[in-house]
Amino acid sequence: MPPSNLSLLGLVRHMTEVERSWFRHRFAGEDVPRVYVSEATDNPALDHVHPQTAQADFATFAAELEASRAAAAGHGLEETFVHPRVGELSLRWIYVHMIEEYARHCGHADLLRECIDGTVGQ
Repeated sequence: MPPSNLSLLGLVRHMTEVERSWFRHRFAGEDVPRVYVSEATDNPALDHVHPQTAQADFATFAAELEASRAAAAGHGLEETFVHPRVGELSLRWIYVHMIEEYARHCGHADLLRECIDGTVGQ
């Protein structure tokens, strides 16, 4: 496989950003900053990942999941918001999109594991 900066911790950091972006920033309209933004990289969640920050990065992810749940709590699936580039979307759309996002990145995690141990799925 070609060299890549993809890592399990990078995926966790990326999903932290995705959760925050869709549920809190876009749906709830919260003015929250990005977590791993850097002027020096195109993909801040995946770049500059350091094992010594893993515990803090996992804690940030867990906290963001709670914040996402809180942002969606009490809202109906058909409640909408306006995405500036796409137009009107619903909370249901976000949930479906998040299922796709997690499925895709679970596949990436499985590829990383396969590179380590060589075991393939059935």
